Amino acid sequence: MRRAFDWMFRSRETGEVVFVQAPNIPLGVFFVAAAIRRFAHLDGTPRTVISVIAFVSLMWWAIDEMLRGVNPFRRLLGGVVVASTVGGLLL
Repeated sequence: MRRAFDWMFRSRETGEVVFVQAPNIPLGVFFVAAAIRRFAHLDGTPRTVISVIAFVSLMWWAIDEMLRGVNPFRRLLGGVVVASTVGGLLL
């Protein structure tokens, strides 16, 4: 059980257990855009632009995690975000 935990959650770079990390630029852009969309009550083109910025920045973060995540958990998290975001667009 310990080996499975270490494999899933330990950083391959530092050896530390990593569940969450400080937000990076794309995730920060997503949080700001999502907050603007939620609280600014925009309509029409401005809302669409903010929604596209939020979508693109979230996908950028998730794909980056899938490709360069520090452990399998982070890579899996990126994949789940991509799948759920794309799935939400298709449904």
